[in-house]
Amino acid sequence: QVQLVESGGGLVQAGGSLRLSCAASGSIASIDAMGWYRQAQGKQREFLATITSDGRTNYADSVKGRFTISRGDAKNTVYLQMNSLKPADTAVYYCRATMTFRTAWGPGTQVTVSS
Repeated sequence: QVQLVESGGGLVQAGGSLRLSCAASGSIASIDAMGWYRQAQGKQREFLATITSDGRTNYADSVKGRFTISRGDAKNTVYLQMNSLKPADTAVYYCRATMTFRTAWGPGTQVTVSS
């Protein structure tokens, strides 16, 4: 079992930055990749970025160049650095861990970008 907890969300003005954190616990050695998703009110959950256990990253076109995914030294924490935030980035941001036969999601953290 893997448990995830996100933190770092909040209210920020347009053009500002936030760094989200996702801490994993439990069977972290079984994690193949971790990623970030978001869901705006009334919309489907959207892929943002992922990082594999060997450090390879992938980004959605909508955030490429503005968002950066990284891992902590202990590799049980993943970060999402978000720059040049826009009101359209307002959403609940979720962390996901992918294992061989299952996935795990965190409860999410709210990010609100004011204009």
